[in-house]
Amino acid sequence: MVTRIQPAVSDPDAARSLVTLLSQLPDSEPVPPAIDSTQLLDTLAQLAGPGEPPALAALPEVVLVHELIGPLPALELIREVALRFPAVGVILVTQDTSPGLYASAMDAGARGVVGLPLGYEDLAARIGAAASWAAGVRRHLGAAAAPDGIAAPSAPGAGGTVVAVAGAKGGVGATLAAVQLALAGSAGGRTAALVDLDLQAGDVGSYLDVQFRRSVADLAGINDISPRVLQDAVYTHETGLGLLLAPAEGERGEDVDDRAARQIIAALRARYELVVVDCGTQMSAAGAAAVELADRAVLLTTPDVVSVRAAKRMVRLWERLQIRKAEETLAVVNRASRLTEIQPPLIARITGTPVARSTIPANFKELQSAVDAGRVQDLEPRGAVRQALWALAGELGIATGDPGPAGRQRQRRRSARRAAARGREKGGAVEAGAGAEQLALPPGPARKLGSDRGAVSVEFAGVLPIVLVVLVVLWQCVLIGYTFSLAGNAADEAARAATSAAAYGDPQGACEAAAREHLPGKWAEGARVSCVRSGGLWKADVDLKTPILFPGGAGMPFTVKGAAGAAEEGGDR
Repeated sequence: MVTRIQPAVSDPDAARSLVTLLSQLPDSEPVPPAIDSTQLLDTLAQLAGPGEPPALAALPEVVLVHELIGPLPALELIREVALRFPAVGVILVTQDTSPGLYASAMDAGARGVVGLPLGYEDLAARIGAAASWAAGVRRHLGAAAAPDGIAAPSAPGAGGTVVAVAGAKGGVGATLAAVQLALAGSAGGRTAALVDLDLQAGDVGSYLDVQFRRSVADLAGINDISPRVLQDAVYTHETGLGLLLAPAEGERGEDVDDRAARQIIAALRARYELVVVDCGTQMSAAGAAAVELADRAVLLTTPDVVSVRAAKRMVRLWERLQIRKAEETLAVVNRASRLTEIQPPLIARITGTPVARSTIPANFKELQSAVDAGRVQDLEPRGAVRQALWALAGELGIATGDPGPAGRQRQRRRSARRAAARGREKGGAVEAGAGAEQLALPPGPARKLGSDRGAVSVEFAGVLPIVLVVLVVLWQCVLIGYTFSLAGNAADEAARAATSAAAYGDPQGACEAAAREHLPGKWAEGARVSCVRSGGLWKADVDLKTPILFPGGAGMPFTVKGAAGAAEEGGDR
């Protein structure tokens, strides 16, 4: 989350040094200083706009008041700002840090006191605390002002939204969903962080091909997480995401208890506008704390009996631990298909939770290369899986198609600061306007049924030629077998007719007539019948052509032969 800071200092030299120091704070946005109390109040009133209560979106989160500001004395100015703009955190900058002055500043409405000369750590801690307080006040004011008690959308700088993502069991796709939700929020113009609280088996680093020596375990023993400490532990990914990874040594995950998890999430919420937490599938104390603190809790499952039963167990566990009610949990169906017997309405009845409208289709081919390369951020924008996950982000309210002018401006500023920081680390110069290429949401609304039909159509089109070839081969085998049966039966009948006619008539004619009589017309047309007397036996041979695919068409390049023999009646014994 970007913290906007309004200095109020009359001395130009002091103003320059203060702005220089503020610009070094992570995710800070100092605005031009006000040179006196009148200009400060006028600037805040203009940003707030007319009407009551004042608009919160444009106001800075923190105001720094120097002790030598005039014409109003510093404490009176603080009291005036606190009364007229209660969602702004005011900090007094003074040389006198005695308990008496500290008490007077608190009575006037200040949220902190910073001593002169300014120190980076002290200033960062006070600004972080004041910004976090302002974010909480703005969330409550925004919810109270919304009609019918519906929470209003978070204004810029109004505090981060926390989304906890858990899996019903291993392999249901919770980590992939968490990564894509964070990417969707970042592409929508929000500052986003992704936290891996699957402490023993976290794979966020593998999915994004990141190796970083710091992890969430490094923050577990710190009582006061300052912006500088948090910055050292968070890895800034090329996509703009802030990554707080699981420890490489799984045993270190035991250091992260519920108290540490709460403190870490609170610090991230104060700095980022969106915090996505991958809680894994095993509910640890840290994961339980994340689910409890989250504004949205997402539970991934697949449409099979084992996963749905696991999802039900997880929901009941959360209810027994009193960390999340079933109706406050959103179940998401991964690898969904209209062909499966278990559909989302049935999952909703079994688990007792609402089910997301956006379901994720099964399409391993789309994922395989990106997952193997550790580049899930490079999933095809028009792919069914990526579109479904980004549609889920829209359903959760953490992503929009267009960040708007203010969001785009913040993106450019953040990109420029990141590029400049990387340039300073490498010892080179980086152009201030350079920034990372921004991602964009896929166009159009979620198409749950459409994407499902499209996947089925593509699969059917690929399998259809194979099915047709198999059917043709099977049918041809049936025709060959039937021809063998016809040839054998015709030869048997021909031999019998020849023996019967040998005593009184034409055995050759009777033989051929009997053979053709027992053949269907298309087989009889090309049949060759021969009868031969050998000793006391009449032997009949029938040669038939096997048709290709259907009778009457072309024949196979070979003939099927049937042979039979019968003893001549009245012959020598």
